[in-house]
Amino acid sequence: MNNWITSVQKELDLDIVLDVDAILDLAKDVAHKVERKMAPVTTYLVGIAVAQGMDFETAVKKCSDLATSWNQENK
Repeated sequence: MNNWITSVQKELDLDIVLDVDAILDLAKDVAHKVERKMAPVTTYLVGIAVAQGMDFETAVKKCSDLATSWNQENK
């Protein structure tokens, strides 16, 4: 996993530190509580929010809280 992350960061010319556990936990929450295919979409949207200035931890918490509160009526 670390080799892949390092390779992707090099390919995209990114010099960042990732909280991989937080990203994977968010993806798990979304996949199990919303819909599996929404996990990568959600993590992508978190990335855009962070790129636009939102704090990473805040973005992850907001989406995780949303996923946790999601129910069948929202689908």
